[in-house]
Amino acid sequence: MSETLWVLLAGVAAGALNALGGGGTFVALPALVAAGVTANASATVALVPGSVAGAWVYRRELGPVGAVSTRALTGVSLLGGGLGAGLLLGLPAASFEAAVPWLLAFATVLLACGRRVLDGLSRGSGGPVVLGPRAVLAAQFALAVYGGYFGGAVGIMMLALWSVGLGLDAAAGNPMRIAQVAAVYLSATALFLVASDALDTPLILGALLTGAVAGGFGGAHLARRLPARLLRGIVLTTAVTMTVLYFVRG
Repeated sequence: MSETLWVLLAGVAAGALNALGGGGTFVALPALVAAGVTANASATVALVPGSVAGAWVYRRELGPVGAVSTRALTGVSLLGGGLGAGLLLGLPAASFEAAVPWLLAFATVLLACGRRVLDGLSRGSGGPVVLGPRAVLAAQFALAVYGGYFGGAVGIMMLALWSVGLGLDAAAGNPMRIAQVAAVYLSATALFLVASDALDTPLILGALLTGAVAGGFGGAHLARRLPARLLRGIVLTTAVTMTVLYFVRG
């Protein structure tokens, strides 16, 4: 299989995963690394159209998150994503390479155990821990910075925050998750296109981008039909596999 075709297929899988529940970065990063491309900036640039395609499918289902308006949440996501991208560009490449396995491991643990732990805390307090608008925006900003810097499982982290902090059902929050991930990627991409070498490999980038658009559009439609347990299983399996591979590679 040619390198370009492999990256195209990885883009389809990454776009679909991002639309289904998150974790597309776990597929895109290894594919770009194998193709000899500067992975994180290029992955963010290529996955933006797929995230936007998924958000477009859900455009009529977007709504406030608790007491926080869509406009306020999106503004915070844009600011945080741009800051995270700036941190990535400002830090030495070796720093990012050393951090990747640990970031992947953290995201994987969150996928596997985070909801259970947070649910236990909610039960211990006698009900859901309801966050105020300022707390939600502050937490969203922190997640957006992480998303602009690395991006892995940031959508899952958003759903966990909204579910436990606001009692928002994961299925109901999925449209907003897709929209906010798209906002984070958009602001990060604006900086990466100007200040990184993401455009130095247009064929590989174009293949990943094309696949991500197809996967994001199709995945958003599929997300309405698959059981929630199956979606979580797909994302967690991908996360565990990529974490192990990165630690072995390191």
